[in-house]
Order: sequence, then C-alpha cells, then structure tokens
Amino acid sequence: MSAPGSPTTGVAVAQFAPAADKPANLTVIGQLAATASDRGAAVVVFPEYASYFVDPFDDTLAAHAEPLDGPFVAALTQLAATIGIVIVAGLVEQAADGRRVRNTVVAVDASGLVAVYRKLHLYDAFGQRESDWVEPGPLTEPETFEVDGLRFGLMTCYDLRFPEVGRMLADAGADVVLVPAEWVRGPLKEHHWRTLVHARAIENTVFVAAADHPPPLGVGNSMIVDPQGVEIAAIGTATDVVVAHLDRATVERVRRVNPALELRRMRVVPRG
Repeated sequence: MSAPGSPTTGVAVAQFAPAADKPANLTVIGQLAATASDRGAAVVVFPEYASYFVDPFDDTLAAHAEPLDGPFVAALTQLAATIGIVIVAGLVEQAADGRRVRNTVVAVDASGLVAVYRKLHLYDAFGQRESDWVEPGPLTEPETFEVDGLRFGLMTCYDLRFPEVGRMLADAGADVVLVPAEWVRGPLKEHHWRTLVHARAIENTVFVAAADHPPPLGVGNSMIVDPQGVEIAAIGTATDVVVAHLDRATVERVRRVNPALELRRMRVVPRG
C-alpha cells in the first residue's frame, strides 16, 4: 500500500503455466504484459522457466536453452518497447558445458537487458534434483535496476528459503524484490510459499512481488506483499495479472518505525 500523496509505480505479477513451446509462451507473455500495462503497471514479473518448461526435466531443456542475446530476450525487448513496460521473466539459458543449463532471470526494457540473475540455490529437495540439469549461479554482487525511483532486485524460487539472499538485495539498496518461481505443489508447500514470501518482506522491510506457475504443477497464489508483510495484491489459481502501486515513501516510513536493518549486528558473507 502506498503512502498518501506519494508518487507510485505500478508493479504486476503475471501467473501462467509455461509449456514446452516457446512461441506459445511468448504469446501468453505478450497478452499478459499488455494486460498489466492496461492496468497501470510499469514493471511485470513472470514465472521461472517462462521461456521453456517441461515436467519432468529431460534433454529438451538443454536443446531449447538460449544465450542472453538469443531470440527469447530479443522478443521480450521488442514487447517491452511496444508496450512501454519493463518485463522480468525466467529464461533457460545456455551453459558452458552444453549438457546443463542456467536457470536465469532477465529484466528487459525497450533498450534491452537491464539486469540478469542466475539462480543461486538449486532445488535439490523434496525428492527433486534440479542440479542434475541446471548449474548454480555464481556468487556475484547483486544486479539491480531502477524504475521511477524504486530499486528492484531479483531472486528465484528456492532462493526464498535462504534469507541471506534477500538480505544481500536489501544491502544492495533494493526496495522491491522480484521472485519468478515454479513452486512445486506438495504437502504444506502452499503454506511454505506464503510464509516465506511474507517473511522476506518483513525481515528486509521491502516489497516482494512473487510470480508462480498455477496448479496442477505450481501452487499458484502469486502475490505482492508490502514491507510490513501485508498481502496487498494476489492471484489464486488462475492465469491472470494483478497490479499493486508501490512507492519508496512506504519503505522509508516502515524503516523509521522498524529500523531492523540498521540495528542488526551481523552481515552476509558468501560461503564459497
């Protein structure tokens, strides 16, 4: 929720189920991005693996991986230019060994790439082995980008379970954390999803906008949460877009009341 009288920026989460069909995925992305813009969004966040997704993973993942200067990013850039919006989406990126891929999130505007993030923590949990197919991202300084005075940072899905990722983004000046995800359904998984999205917002006093795949594979419940952990916009299980209007003044106000970032006595150091 924005502070009264403050200029706001529309931020959208777009929920859809990417398929093993890149042209079809781009068609849906274009439709949802246009809807987000029509509803007042300047930034729209799509799920993890938005370029290509197959369940279970197989060799087609690497076969459909692309470089950052490939056709998927080019198509997103053209969409961003046509619609006048910043698009954030998951990309299956080519990796160095040709066997595994990179689980990458790109942010593009009309000029091209404005930020790139490669998933740090791979989903080797709950019976899954993402690392068999994906190489982990390098431990680099966070890339952020700015729209209308708001600074945005990126993380991906399973990274939500590692609070230090969110803390590093807060240290990098992020006001809003964007989370493309494919949060797999299972016992208590929807509870974990909602709890962790809210927790990352509360502990870092930032907005969090998280976009998931809908059921049957994902839990859905894409949402935008404010710096006090209040869910200010959400989608249930449909393919849809929801928009919230965010502002820097809300972050500043919450941090005056709850200066937790200033009071902390520890910092995040990469493990290696």
